[in-house]
Amino acid sequence: MSTVWVAREEIATAVADLPGVRVELYDGGDDVPGPADRVEFYVPVLLPRPRSLELMDHMPRLQVVQLQTAGVDHVRPHVPAGVTLCNARGAHDAGTAEWAVGAIIASRREFPEFTLAQREEHWAYRRTETLTDAKVLIVGYGSIGAALERRLEPFEVEIVRVARSARPGVHALEDLPDLLPAADVVVLLVPATAETKGLADAGFLARMKDGALLVNAARGTVVDTSALVAETSRGRLRAAMDVTDPEPLPPEHPLWHCPGVFITPHVAGSTPASTRRIARLVREQLRRHLSGEHLQNVITGTY
Repeated sequence: MSTVWVAREEIATAVADLPGVRVELYDGGDDVPGPADRVEFYVPVLLPRPRSLELMDHMPRLQVVQLQTAGVDHVRPHVPAGVTLCNARGAHDAGTAEWAVGAIIASRREFPEFTLAQREEHWAYRRTETLTDAKVLIVGYGSIGAALERRLEPFEVEIVRVARSARPGVHALEDLPDLLPAADVVVLLVPATAETKGLADAGFLARMKDGALLVNAARGTVVDTSALVAETSRGRLRAAMDVTDPEPLPPEHPLWHCPGVFITPHVAGSTPASTRRIARLVREQLRRHLSGEHLQNVITGTY
């Protein structure tokens, strides 16, 4: 009998009928559902707290850690040697891509500003930018980037793709200095790694054209917050942020009050669709594990 700890009822339901499995719900808190030393397959909460990470050191039978996120930086240092770590690549593609499209349209058409005017009962007529005819630079062209491109195509935009390494139709990260000045919208979808920390720094932002929009659906640490405040506070750039550094963004932080900055509280992938897809992924991963098949989304080497 393989003991599996999962963080959501939906996941528990999805895997409950697999033979030879004991499924236990663990919400990442201090109260555990049973002895940790019998856990073989572990699905932590979406954003694990220290307790839920420290428990892995007390799981001698642990073989697989399956995350609910595409990013692994918050968990990887805590995974014991010899344990397979898998991410949820693909599960959040639809939700994150949909958020990015919505954030771009809202920012380009100035919906947040019009919402404020509505609350003040002010008819604030003016012309705005559009998504149509914009040049959109996708920085981090993986599965989410491809999902975003599919959703942007009907808006008659020009897509420029950037990834860690160049391949046909995709530029390398080192090409960014030449690509940034022509982009109307820059969407960040890179993972949080040592290489991408502070990627959108003062120099990066300075190369963006006046009035361009920075969209961060990656991780807060990818953007130099002080540099972003400097550019947006004087109105040269606009920004749509689902993630920030620090996160949560504390009260009175200057980024809250910068003109043209639209902030959501890390909700891009927090959708029922993502939950359903995570549950399906975990079921397939556990099935593969039980039958001795190769797992998907295994994290090895440099992420």
